[in-house]
Amino acid sequence: MTKAVVVGSGPNGLAAAVHLARSGVDVQVLEAADQIGGGTRSGPIDVPGLIHDHCSAFHPMGIGSPYLSKLDLERYGLIWRWAEVDCAHPLDNGDAGVLYRSLEQTAAGLGADGPRWQRMFGDLSTGFDALASDLMRPIVNVPRHPLRLAAFGPRALLPATVTAKLWKTDKGKALFGGVAAHAFYPLNRPATSAVGLMITAAGHRYGWPVAEGGSRSITDAMAAMLLDHGGKIDTGIRVRTASEIPDADVVLLDVNPEGALEILGDRLPGRVARAYRKFKQAPGAFKVDFAIEGHVPWTNPDCARAGTVHLAGSFDEIVAAERETNSGRMPDRPFVLLGQQYLADPTRSAGNVHPLYAYAHVPHGYAGDATEAIIRQIERFAPGFRDQIVATSSSGTADLAQDNPNQVGGDIIGGANTELQVVLRPRVAVDPYSTGIAGTYLCSASTPPGAGAHGMCGYNAAESALKYLRRKGAEVL
Repeated sequence: MTKAVVVGSGPNGLAAAVHLARSGVDVQVLEAADQIGGGTRSGPIDVPGLIHDHCSAFHPMGIGSPYLSKLDLERYGLIWRWAEVDCAHPLDNGDAGVLYRSLEQTAAGLGADGPRWQRMFGDLSTGFDALASDLMRPIVNVPRHPLRLAAFGPRALLPATVTAKLWKTDKGKALFGGVAAHAFYPLNRPATSAVGLMITAAGHRYGWPVAEGGSRSITDAMAAMLLDHGGKIDTGIRVRTASEIPDADVVLLDVNPEGALEILGDRLPGRVARAYRKFKQAPGAFKVDFAIEGHVPWTNPDCARAGTVHLAGSFDEIVAAERETNSGRMPDRPFVLLGQQYLADPTRSAGNVHPLYAYAHVPHGYAGDATEAIIRQIERFAPGFRDQIVATSSSGTADLAQDNPNQVGGDIIGGANTELQVVLRPRVAVDPYSTGIAGTYLCSASTPPGAGAHGMCGYNAAESALKYLRRKGAEVL
């Protein structure tokens, strides 16, 4: 029987494994950690009974994934939950930009900017599935929906600072800017509108749900499906060299380019090795997991209903903070993403004690402690927050990298979204998943379409592997 080995059990590794197993391939997954899931792991940290997400937390691109949405993972225990409000962006004057799944409700809350918001996101949200089916594939492909791509392209290529000029109110600009900041890249650079447009459009199509029981439920469901199709998963096995990988017809690596260099070494063609060495990492994240008694005392009541809260003040402040982190300097007021997953999923709490998730954008490899900066940003919009803290667990960039080797320097998005890498990652190639070694592929978030628990990097890499197997004459579906 045709055999595949997948190194790494994050959402992309497992997506690749499931696709191969469902195609008739005998699949073995090797995971270095004792728990599967990579960036989708969840569990208690300091307070028993609380469930904290290790990294990935909200999943508009997961529920809207062209691959995962077709797997019927609900049959394997995955349950999506939504907060009343998907995202809120408070301002210092007490107002807030509020993102609902409903495009109309969002527009109504933006006042004078409402009609402009509807014009920008109306066609993107209604046509999201068609658009995603093209954008979440390798860049070299025949578009299935060329007209939608043609309408999206000019908007996506604009700097976020240019797109933000469409909105006239502070809350309209800030709401878009907070979502665009998920790119971890200076917002005055070309193509920085793309991330903000797609994540917002996904929110209006599907909302920003969480997985009941923690993000690990996504990969637990995929693992259960893999086992159902005869696959195997072995944990506690760290692969450091190619010689440690069992014999297989194809090998898929859910690792970043640095990890691929370490594992494959001199087997890599020179041109590929050079490209992997030049691969640019993104700024880092500094994460703080809080246990709090009661709810966060937000000044703006909409924040108390929001699963995600962006803490960054005005659009100009977001632009300044992202410029600083990308220049290697720690801003006094960093961009902070705060997650109140328990609002949608009460199973994560223990009585009146709740888990609170927060991370700040920091320079790559930042060695300082951003805990206080994060608390100050929360206090800025929720005075009295400090008094509710029961426990705090901080993870700096080195801690994140130690916990998950793919998160080099605290990079949680699999590589910088530079003008080139946002579409051509990890190298310029017809098949970006190919390592240049026959039958060996990269399937991590460092490949197209990039970060998110959507599994599309794994699915696309598995498609490349299946084409290779068919060329060899292997019996696959």
